[in-house]
Amino acid sequence: MADRITTTFGRCDLITGVATAGIPQGVLVAEQLGLPFAYVRTKAKEHGTRSLLEGRAEPGSRTILIEDLISTGQSSLQAAETLRSEGLEVLCVMSVFNYGFPIADQRFEEAGFRFISLCTYSDLLEAAVANNYLSSDAITSLEAWRTHPESWSPSPTNS
Repeated sequence: MADRITTTFGRCDLITGVATAGIPQGVLVAEQLGLPFAYVRTKAKEHGTRSLLEGRAEPGSRTILIEDLISTGQSSLQAAETLRSEGLEVLCVMSVFNYGFPIADQRFEEAGFRFISLCTYSDLLEAAVANNYLSSDAITSLEAWRTHPESWSPSPTNS
């Protein structure tokens, strides 16, 4: 992640993570780049500062938001919007994995945030095929799930 951030975005002032699953990866990336780290909560603490953002984040800072997983994009975009409202420039949301649901692509585009994923559902399926882990019928069924998870049901041969 760190190398990709440097080559793609140049200057970055801060690494942020989405609580809680984006924190471990975010801390590691921040450490590798020698940058400060902060994280975004999904809801404000019920005590203390009641802050959504924890850590030192100066307004105007350029940040990469680290997330473990992007499915619909809703929680990632909520965190990115929180950072934006705190005066930070979100260069990108970077995830470890992305299902590739069309709704996530649409939501990120509408919100005006870029995202990059290190591994995608398609990558996972390609590796499964290359290693003969799944039949072509199973791959077809799994691709159908990714395209329309809300209406998908397993075929009798794949259940």
